[in-house]
Amino acid sequence: MPALNVEFSDRELEDLRQIAKERGTSMKALVREAAAADIARHRALQEGAEAFRRFFATHADEFAAAFPEDEAPVRGEGRVA
Repeated sequence: MPALNVEFSDRELEDLRQIAKERGTSMKALVREAAAADIARHRALQEGAEAFRRFFATHADEFAAAFPEDEAPVRGEGRVA
């Protein structure tokens, strides 16, 4: 399995040791779990954003009708300077 060396400050390393000890796990497991959780969160946010974009595109006309003040002006409309 590929590995990654990660550098921590002395304070961060001590904090990791303490947290791992409190949780009854190794520092390696603690850091791996944190990274895996962040990867899962990132993927979920990407998937959620894509789902929102699809939903918005599908219902664009309904949003435009419900919130006309948020619509960008059509070219040639608007104030004349």
